[in-house]
Amino acid sequence: MPTVAPLDLDSYCVAARFLADVPVFALADGTVHRLDHGHQTTGAHDGLLTADVAQDGRTLLTGGEDGRVVAHLADGAMTVLAEIGMKWIGQIAAGPSASVAFSSGRTAYVRQAESALRTFACPRTVEGLAFAPKGLRIAIARYNGVTLHWAGMGAKPTELEWKGSHTGVTFSPDGKFLVTTMQENALHGWRMADNHDMRMSGYPAKVKSLSWSAKGKWLASSGAPAAIVWPFSGKDGPMGKAPMELGTRADALVTIVACHPREDMVAIGFNDGMILASRFSDQKEVLLRRPGNGAISSLSWNKAGTQLAFGSEAGDCGVVDITA
Repeated sequence: MPTVAPLDLDSYCVAARFLADVPVFALADGTVHRLDHGHQTTGAHDGLLTADVAQDGRTLLTGGEDGRVVAHLADGAMTVLAEIGMKWIGQIAAGPSASVAFSSGRTAYVRQAESALRTFACPRTVEGLAFAPKGLRIAIARYNGVTLHWAGMGAKPTELEWKGSHTGVTFSPDGKFLVTTMQENALHGWRMADNHDMRMSGYPAKVKSLSWSAKGKWLASSGAPAAIVWPFSGKDGPMGKAPMELGTRADALVTIVACHPREDMVAIGFNDGMILASRFSDQKEVLLRRPGNGAISSLSWNKAGTQLAFGSEAGDCGVVDITA
């Protein structure tokens, strides 16, 4: 049976992650907590808004209300990567070769290693950022679509248009598809080979969490009483295909999904604090955590897929060990 090691904190959990094998919890109050030979705490921001893990898996990137972008190591060391004055850092995304993208209002920034910041002005507020799997190409989600920039070049951007507010964005692991969450209860996607549109609708609530399966053949999503999992194995992605529904409950909504790093399995967090795991092949479910205080706001597996870090809107955090 899985075992839960709880960590009761006092603020909304923005991100529960692993740096190497160290569980790290970034909270909205600006603190970062580490479970490394005991409970360690460092102050990072005057209000923390967004976080992502660098592609090397060893650095946590955070942005806050203080206009700073900070890199955190597993041992607690911190480095300020950028400061843009008293402007809120609304979005952050880790890229290849230690690059990082972040945004404030209508401006997106890209920092490549030690080079100067490059800025990209947008006509509307930047709502989401994502790097393509290969090359320094950055996707900026915005009102009425997505803009694609080559971060290291001055080439003309590519505009992917679809009416409505696009609130988040992700590339498939193979780079063949781009998917956005929307202000309406739907997803929208494009096939990158020809920019063909894909509509994924029918959700009862807004989709706020997306997670690709280990091999990129499935995309799990929140926004329903079950994890809605779309097939992306063919060249047409989910077009003309029905999604799977995993972990269905009659009295709760899925708030966060996190696919296992090795197996076709997804961890599912609900708005009552419960966490389930469900396997794609046979839809078998395992209870990982009973309902608790606050909706689950973050989930993340360690690299081996043996532990799951979680956090809630009420500060209920912890680690689930599935090998016990």
